[in-house]
Amino acid sequence: MIHPLLFALHGLSMAAPPTLLESSVEAAIPAAGEWFDLFDGSTLEGWTQKNGTASYEVVDGAIIGTTSARSPNSFLCSDRFYGDYELEFDVKLFDDQLNSGVQIRSHSNPAYKGGRVHGYQVEVATNGHAGFIYDEAGRGWLSKDRDQPARRAAFKKGEWNRYRVICFGQSIRTWVNGVPVAHVTDAVSPAGFIGLQVHSVGGDPKWRVGWKNLRLRELGDGGGFASLFNGRDLSGWKVAERPESVRVENGAMIVNGDRAHVFYDGPVYHHSFKNFELRALVRSKPGSNSGIYFHTLFQEAGWPSKGYEVQVNNTQGDWRRTGGLYGIDDLREPPAKDDEWFPMHIKVVGQRVQITVNGRGVIDYTEPEDVERPDSFAGRLVDRGTFALQAHDPGSEVWYKAIEVRPLPE
Repeated sequence: MIHPLLFALHGLSMAAPPTLLESSVEAAIPAAGEWFDLFDGSTLEGWTQKNGTASYEVVDGAIIGTTSARSPNSFLCSDRFYGDYELEFDVKLFDDQLNSGVQIRSHSNPAYKGGRVHGYQVEVATNGHAGFIYDEAGRGWLSKDRDQPARRAAFKKGEWNRYRVICFGQSIRTWVNGVPVAHVTDAVSPAGFIGLQVHSVGGDPKWRVGWKNLRLRELGDGGGFASLFNGRDLSGWKVAERPESVRVENGAMIVNGDRAHVFYDGPVYHHSFKNFELRALVRSKPGSNSGIYFHTLFQEAGWPSKGYEVQVNNTQGDWRRTGGLYGIDDLREPPAKDDEWFPMHIKVVGQRVQITVNGRGVIDYTEPEDVERPDSFAGRLVDRGTFALQAHDPGSEVWYKAIEVRPLPE
């Protein structure tokens, strides 16, 4: 849950010293976990290089990145994803001309520009932009207020500079050498990796940037879930076949009517998920049938041919009950009741699918290698894709709300 005080801060300048309001926000952030090191000081274990060919090596307890001729931007990325956290690190530009940055809540997947690293970047530069937030390979500058002199002067040339970053809910805040620099509120990416950028350059100057003392502590339960449904309208969703079968009422998305499917088509993870956790609250009327599809794609008509369906059906005539993987790993006894809200949780990592209903694990299915499906189920395969909710028939009415997803490393 995002604390309302964080929303109250949206748009405020961070040029002045911390105010009473800012202090209250600090107090509102949940208890933090223990600090742990992201870098052991001697190896690059836990990190993977993506995209360019810049070199990364450990020298005197620091990670040193060096530019490479004709290389695009290079990134040394943490193997783990992080959602809500406080991050600290020291960074130094050994060559003032070099531009660099640290990616936070960032991603690389084949669905977006062939795996191009993208996402929030905390700028590292000597041109007055250090500490501001940039959307790498995306929307550009998210920090629009980059003119305040004290913030522009926070980064020291030729020195190790101490950065602090807090990501909590939709709020991202940064400090450079103790000076508050940026505050951005954005909902696109709730979690992702941390990446150390060596920027592309002309020629082959062998410019260098270094990082050390990288440490992190998670806030609360680590967060990382993004809302896919705002409770007010179908923003970010696209209905196939019959728009009249899907409506929003009392903060819920209701599927009721002749066959239709409403597909998530919004910005979170570019609506192309592979490994993830999805959670939602579901309520069905007696005799209703519906389902949650994952790894699917939008199609104009018919039952979705791609992806798995998680059944929602407690009492309707079809014997396959809520929580089962329809036609693949079915349940005969319903783990939930009609006319009651129940939580459903779907987790997919690699070939493994785990489904929990009402806090009880009901499915733990691993797709076999080289599995063969009948023609009617040829698309029932672990892959990647979006989510869809099903309107099954006029006699079925199912409500969905609190639909949230946390992307997981691929």
